Amino acid sequence: MKKFSYIFIVLAVILSIYNATKLDFNNLFQGDSLVAAISIVAALCAIMILLIFLTSKKIQEKIDNHKK
Repeated sequence: MKKFSYIFIVLAVILSIYNATKLDFNNLFQGDSLVAAISIVAALCAIMILLIFLTSKKIQEKIDNHKK
């Protein structure tokens, strides 16, 4: 499960970098630039969710090891 999460984190980072190249800072909220900005925010949210998931798994492993 960790490998799965790390792969998606890397994909989200790559997607954010790609969409950052599509931004037009003169017209940030128009056309393709708006789509790129929304995609960057969505990718950053996905990264945060996956990091929270990985942290919760580490905590769960410590709890399980402590009970044994």
